[in-house]
Amino acid sequence: MKDINHNNQKNSLLSRGRGEGVKYFHFQSLLQKGGWLTPAFVGVDTTGIIQYLSADAPQRPTAVESVNGFALPGFQNAHSHAFQYAMAGLAETHAVGTDDDFWTWREEMYKCALSVDPDQAQAIAAMLYAEMARHGYTHVAEFHYLHHDKDGKPYANLAEMGLRMVEAAKIAGIKITLVPVFYQKGGFGNNPQPRQRRFISKTVDEYFHLLDDSAHAILNHPQASLGFSVHSLRAVELNDIITTYTNGPKDIPFHVHVSEQKKEVEDCLAYCNMRPMQWMLENLPVNERFHLVHSTHLNDDEVRKLAGSKANVVLCPSTEGNLGDGIFRMKEYVKLGGHWTIGTDSHIGLNPFEEFRMIDYRQRLVTNLRNTFEGNAAGYLVNEAVTQGRQAMGRITNDHFEIGQPFDALVINAGTHLLADTSERNRLASIIYTSDSSRSLGTIVNGKWVVKNQHHTNGHEIKMAFSKAIREMKTR
Repeated sequence: MKDINHNNQKNSLLSRGRGEGVKYFHFQSLLQKGGWLTPAFVGVDTTGIIQYLSADAPQRPTAVESVNGFALPGFQNAHSHAFQYAMAGLAETHAVGTDDDFWTWREEMYKCALSVDPDQAQAIAAMLYAEMARHGYTHVAEFHYLHHDKDGKPYANLAEMGLRMVEAAKIAGIKITLVPVFYQKGGFGNNPQPRQRRFISKTVDEYFHLLDDSAHAILNHPQASLGFSVHSLRAVELNDIITTYTNGPKDIPFHVHVSEQKKEVEDCLAYCNMRPMQWMLENLPVNERFHLVHSTHLNDDEVRKLAGSKANVVLCPSTEGNLGDGIFRMKEYVKLGGHWTIGTDSHIGLNPFEEFRMIDYRQRLVTNLRNTFEGNAAGYLVNEAVTQGRQAMGRITNDHFEIGQPFDALVINAGTHLLADTSERNRLASIIYTSDSSRSLGTIVNGKWVVKNQHHTNGHEIKMAFSKAIREMKTR
């Protein structure tokens, strides 16, 4: 891949005061939407913003950190319930002669939700976010509905638990989009259950109060932003969903679970004579601001209309597989031009490469064909997931790395056996389809190594706090 806008980059560098305070990296290659920039020199200022990006070394003498690695864009985790990391692996023993499904798993989740206090929630989230960073995620959307205390009473600061998520992200060194969730009901037309008491906002006004307090909670956190959400059609009165979106903020992302389970579709049909995605498409102005999580069970008309809406589906393959949700109709959706990205939801898995492979391999298994995506599959997976993942966070960019944008990257070891002698043409596919986290040299956020050689900069502190929280909870 040829040098990108090299003259403009030189001029930009010179216009910023001759590059004073700029730190430089030299990578073997750096991945852009159009392919690899080889070699790649990146200069970042003291705030982590890219000031220089070129295949040519900077002209004036300067210290350069040389890295024998390939820089990929940092990934976005577009769907996270951080507290559920505390129960990862605890719902895998099934009594003989019984059927276990999403709804029985949910009972275990409620027990976890009722067990955690604010300090513990922060410690769990910090450990989770540090692990996300180790796997190459540099930004997380926290779909946050653990709002109240264990008795269901609001904290003095309604956003206390959301603020703890923001603090956890700061400790872990990654960016966060806090998505406070409106959760009102216990199912279609049903009052909330006692074990849901920590989640509940009774009215739209109560939810907007929570959203306002959440906006204030992130004010002093430059790496935090805000989204808004209703949990699902089953969890909020249908008219209140319309009111929430219509009267809510106009310039931040809107997230919602849709059609995750067959029972959810059946219950929605019984309640309002419409399927969940059908209701969404017919009652809301579904567009690029919408980030629709799972969208597992869709009919032909819904797939076609959803793809045409420019909305973003957030797929969580490891969790969807773990919960037995079903398989999203990815191959058809992509052929229709539909958009998507990834999240890790309950965090049973945390590797973005595994999420990509699960997306692809599920389609291969149900179609008995290998070409889920036409052309360069690995390039398509990364480009789509990053572009739409950033949009899910409320950020829009033109390329993976740009002057004036933060330098967030996952760096893959160029010296590993399968990559050292692989051609540039086959490099990305070799990374996506064969790698695990052991091939990572580290993760950079805002121009600084947050994880290097599998070690997080705050790793000891984070692990000690996490261990203390888990011991106190006595759930593992």
